[in-house]
Amino acid sequence: MLSETVGDGSVQPLISLPPAGTRDPRPGLSGVPMTQLEGWLAERGQPAYRARQIADHVWAGAAQSTDELRTLPQSLRLELEDSFRLTTLGPPDITPSDGGLTQKALHRLDDGRMIETVLMRYPARGWRKARATACISSQAGCAVGCPFCATGELGFWRDLEVAEIVDQVRVWRQWLAGVGQRLTNVVFMGMGEPLLNVERVLDAAAAITDRARFGLGARHITISTSGVLPGIERMIAAGPTYTLAVSLHAARPELRDVLVPLNRRWPVAEVVEAAREHSRATGRRITYETTMIGGINDTAEDAEAMAELLRGDHAHVNLIPMNQVAHTPWSASPAQVIERFATRLRSAGIQTTIRWNRGQEVGAACGQLAAERAGEPPAPVVARRRQLLVEASAAALRGERSHEAVPSGVGD
Repeated sequence: MLSETVGDGSVQPLISLPPAGTRDPRPGLSGVPMTQLEGWLAERGQPAYRARQIADHVWAGAAQSTDELRTLPQSLRLELEDSFRLTTLGPPDITPSDGGLTQKALHRLDDGRMIETVLMRYPARGWRKARATACISSQAGCAVGCPFCATGELGFWRDLEVAEIVDQVRVWRQWLAGVGQRLTNVVFMGMGEPLLNVERVLDAAAAITDRARFGLGARHITISTSGVLPGIERMIAAGPTYTLAVSLHAARPELRDVLVPLNRRWPVAEVVEAAREHSRATGRRITYETTMIGGINDTAEDAEAMAELLRGDHAHVNLIPMNQVAHTPWSASPAQVIERFATRLRSAGIQTTIRWNRGQEVGAACGQLAAERAGEPPAPVVARRRQLLVEASAAALRGERSHEAVPSGVGD
């Protein structure tokens, strides 16, 4: 995290934000299960079919206020307005990229905090049908603090509520409907660490897959984690066959301590074993994401360590060139280095893809989501942070383990 350790040992984010505003106490309708909505209607003497009418407005309509729900009597619209919000997000500020195939949206929450989401469209090609994937956020900010990720520079503000997560999907469903397309995939890979907000993430995924609501198949949902072991175990216990994606970034523990600070709490070997258990329980292939950083984690030694760690697993590795992050001293690995790394993994029988990025010019690529309007830290702080990262990565490359504290908020 772009942060400094203060006198009491706590870690403070370096981007100073104003206090959040007052929260709206009304829950968002999209996060209310149908059974709960039916119970609320029954208490008011309303027929059960009203729940279906409301759900149709929430999931298939484009209304932004309860006053627009004209299939409902006015008295019921007023009661809904008093008890629920039809949307928990302000109007999105959408920026296109990649000739319109990528869209980034900035969303304002009710307390003034901001989050970002990305829509990526893939045209039909050969036997593959056209796809549209929404990359959504689970937290405002992030507590993990991976130093190559812009979101970590913001620090952590709060977990998102179920409806705040689900409403991101609704925004992109409505946008796609306007261009004659439909949403085919959802990935929890936006701002935040999904498995540090695991109960709300699982409830949001349940809403997205509920046939009475959005109805997307569980196999079209991917939940990412930097390695929150209890969260993976909770996913296994929950049962649905969502795809698990692990942000690996390094197989050598001493280097992963630097690149993924929570490795000091949940070591990589234990995380990979939990991922294997998830694969055995669900039959789903594990996805491992690795950001390729020039001269840091792209060496022959790193490739060999990753090949040995994942050998024999039902897994797929995505190698992703690092996207430029303003406050990090590193840059992406050269293409030929990434190709050599991929060749080594493939020779070990590990399916590997080099994933070239989308949306870089608008800050929509992997590791760039930062709600950039939040502000910038002062230059001396940036310089000091760069120096610390250079020193830490050099020590890791010498095989020395980090002794820094785990970022506050991780696993508390």
